[in-house]
Parts: sequence; C-alpha cells; structure tokens
Amino acid sequence: MEELAPGLWLITGFPRYGINAYLMGDVLVDAMGRQHAGLILKALRGHQVSGHALTHAHPDHQGASHAVCTELGIPYWAPELDVPAAEDPALIGQRQPDHWLAKLMQKMFAGPGHKVDRALREGDEVAGFTVLDTPGHSAGHVAYWRESDRVLVAGDVVNTMHPFTMKRGVREPLDAFTPEPARNRDSIKRLAALEPALLVAGHGPPVRDPAKLTAFAATLP
Repeated sequence: MEELAPGLWLITGFPRYGINAYLMGDVLVDAMGRQHAGLILKALRGHQVSGHALTHAHPDHQGASHAVCTELGIPYWAPELDVPAAEDPALIGQRQPDHWLAKLMQKMFAGPGHKVDRALREGDEVAGFTVLDTPGHSAGHVAYWRESDRVLVAGDVVNTMHPFTMKRGVREPLDAFTPEPARNRDSIKRLAALEPALLVAGHGPPVRDPAKLTAFAATLP
C-alpha cells in the first residue's frame, strides 16, 4: 500500500489507478471487484482493520466486500440509500442506466451481497472523516471529508482518469454508469467548494492541486 496522507493508504491493482480502494484509519473504503479479494487482503496484512465502508454499492466497489468482511470478521457499512443494493447486488443492475457497459461491469465485477451492519448518513463519523451525501452516480453515494487537513475521499463523484483510455485529469464519471448525471454535477460542485488539498477517487491517481477540481466544476452546467 501507498500512504497518501496521515492515516490514508491507497490500494490499487493493474492497471495502476484503474480501480482503487483505500484504508482510512482502520476502515477499508470500497472493495474493488470480486476478483480483487486476494489483492486487498494481502495489502491489509499488518494493519488493524475494524470495519469496511462503501462510497457506493456499484459492482467495482462492492465486489470483494463479502469476502473481505467474512475473512476479517469485520462489520459492513454502506450509505443509507445504497444499503439494499449492498445486500443484494442485483438491485444495482436494475438501478443502472440501460447501457451495455453497465451490464458488462455488473457481470465482470459484482460480488455476493453481505448484510449491512451500519447505514451511513450525512454527518456521520468514520475513522476521523465526516460522511457527506453526494448522490447522482448512485442513489446513496457518499464521500468522506477530513477538514483538519482537507483530505477528500470522493468515490466516483469524479474520476481523475478516464476509465478506459487512462488519460489523466478530473472528469465526470461516464453517463453509462451514472443514473442521475445532473444531480452528480451538483455533488461535484459541493465537493469543489471544499477546496480539498488532497482528492482521491475510485478511478485515477491522487490530485493535490485544489484548483483542478475547482476549475473543472466551474465548467459544468
């Protein structure tokens, strides 16, 4: 793992930054696809892990959740409006846009559901970070914000790299995976207003220049 800030580590696979998970204090945030369980468990060796939280329940974020929670015996936390999908991943397929890419991602990455132990809501605290409601990419999408050093774990509200071309830069997630793009743009603007000193996302490298997110948000309708 790579430590990005005090108490925040990156877990990524191949290609680098293609799909990311994070250890936030002692809480694993997101769990990539079902085939990444071994990679995640190996990365977590030697670290205390007391819980697993999602930014949202899309298949490339919950795929290994059941395996990791079962292996480590840790509780599973999910955004309140994504709890049903975290427990029954077939529901995400029903909520996604009717697009072949979304269907392919469901087949490639979705893992078994797992009973959620805690529903996360705006203002909750997770490992020293505050939960922020950031819907649009999914009904219940949340981000995690640590105001003391302005570190933001943004999930898929934005990507910092195109998921297929690998071109770097702050961008919207693809509409093929985003049921409510306009609502997600509102979430982007909310996060940009925070001016994070470190922005980390579900797809792409860390961004340490607040102006990049602010400038991108200013281009949105």
